[in-house]
Amino acid sequence: MTRLLFAILTMLLASTLARAQSGLTLDRVMEEALSRNLRLLAERLNLNIADARIVQARLRPNPVLSLGANYLDVLGSGFNPATSAAGPSEVNARVDYVFERGRKRQERVAVAEAYKAVSQLELMNSTRMLVLDVQSAFTDLLLAKENAALARASLDAFNLIVAVNKTRVDAGDLARVELVRSEVAQLQFANQVRQAESRVRLARNRLQAIMGRLVFDPSFDVTGELRRDPLPAAKAEVAKLALAARPDLDALRRDQARSQADLRLQLAQGKVDYTLGAGVNRQGVPGLASGNSAGIFFSMPLPVYNRNQGEIERARREQQQIQARIRSLEQEIEAEVENAYERFETAGQLLEKIEIDLLGRARRVQEVTGFSYRRGEATFVELLDAQRTYNETMQAYNEARAEYGRALFLIDAIAGKGYSR
Repeated sequence: MTRLLFAILTMLLASTLARAQSGLTLDRVMEEALSRNLRLLAERLNLNIADARIVQARLRPNPVLSLGANYLDVLGSGFNPATSAAGPSEVNARVDYVFERGRKRQERVAVAEAYKAVSQLELMNSTRMLVLDVQSAFTDLLLAKENAALARASLDAFNLIVAVNKTRVDAGDLARVELVRSEVAQLQFANQVRQAESRVRLARNRLQAIMGRLVFDPSFDVTGELRRDPLPAAKAEVAKLALAARPDLDALRRDQARSQADLRLQLAQGKVDYTLGAGVNRQGVPGLASGNSAGIFFSMPLPVYNRNQGEIERARREQQQIQARIRSLEQEIEAEVENAYERFETAGQLLEKIEIDLLGRARRVQEVTGFSYRRGEATFVELLDAQRTYNETMQAYNEARAEYGRALFLIDAIAGKGYSR
């Protein structure tokens, strides 16, 4: 039984380690970012704030209760019958209620609901930008890992060359200066490995920060391929989709509707409200007769000076401002589409040129020069130059692949497409 439990625990531990070593896919990274990103969590609270505004907007005015008492000879030594002719003491109670006119309550609710609609769209836009940030950071980490792997492969190759050269020096088949040259190159490639690994750690930390992790895990890793699918849609189609589906543009349009509701509210605020009240009053002289009275009261402000002119004008100017912002954002979206397609086409052309013209040639030169150097037919300078040319070509190739993937993600984000697995 103990052996069986030990075997099960061993299998579970091995499975956990295998999952940890395999790294997270873009789907898993995206799920964690959408659920834990602190900036997005803060944006979600705007919906709760909007709900509270709606609750407040629906409330009606409170009635006002007034109580009073009047005692005639309060400064004297007590009640004096001689002063009773001056008037009796009295107590009174009164209730007043404000009747709002101009549909103020309905317009307040309309403004609050419009605020919530804008907040929902702003949350969608923040989600769109977070998705793009995660995709970009994920791509950067994959690129850094590939460049680090390239640097380690070059270091391993020169470690082997140094080992072979030491054997050849010991056998008297190679000058010591050639060994020193190979050792210097080995140190240079070792420095490049350290720099590449540092870039991997920086990219890993940036991705974890975007995911909302408060403590960075040094063993964190991702797995996947740089995006290489063809362009999904034409430029005109993406621009049309962006103008119709972008949440930030839709948020401005909803904000324009909110400003219209705000204008109606400010016009309603210019309407005067009526106050109706009712009260009872009891008067009496101790030891003598007493009586009760009731009254109804009406009051209203006279709109001589303040008719809410300033807020009405502010709401109208705000409408014009939002309309200008909508036109400006539409122009920005069209420019974003144009620039994103230029970026995509440049990355695609560069990637194709490297694959067709440079990559195979640089690899063949590296292999032939390495073989010739081991046979003593090429100099170390030629070998080093071939290796560096190959590394630069591979780094440019990796950068072009990453830029191609980033451009695709950017086009999706500009079009306002949601994240889908």
